[in-house]
Amino acid sequence: MIEVLGRISGRWSLYVILALMQGPMRFSQLRRQLEGISQKMLTQTLRELEEDGIVHRTVTPIIPPRVDYELTAMGRELQEPLSAIHDWTMRNRTQVARARERYAAARAEERSQMAPLRHFASR
Repeated sequence: MIEVLGRISGRWSLYVILALMQGPMRFSQLRRQLEGISQKMLTQTLRELEEDGIVHRTVTPIIPPRVDYELTAMGRELQEPLSAIHDWTMRNRTQVARARERYAAARAEERSQMAPLRHFASR
């Protein structure tokens, strides 16, 4: 179970699945849509998702070969839970950013309070 969850929640896997929810795409379309992903990482992610039965790869034997990727029926089942996570993220991103700022400020305060103690202890 953990392996499957880890695979679909991988950094690029989620983005690939969300992109393919719009419909079948060629490799180059996916790469343009997923800003920041390398060709190697996209290839690896697609292979892993294909291995898990989440993505289907279709090769059309023309020159050059055309390769399309689409979600399988099992992959399409992820639409509802991933859409819910996406919606939650959009609703709560400001609160998460504020929480991170508060956490960083609290850690900085702790470090500044501990600095004199560390200096004293090192003597």
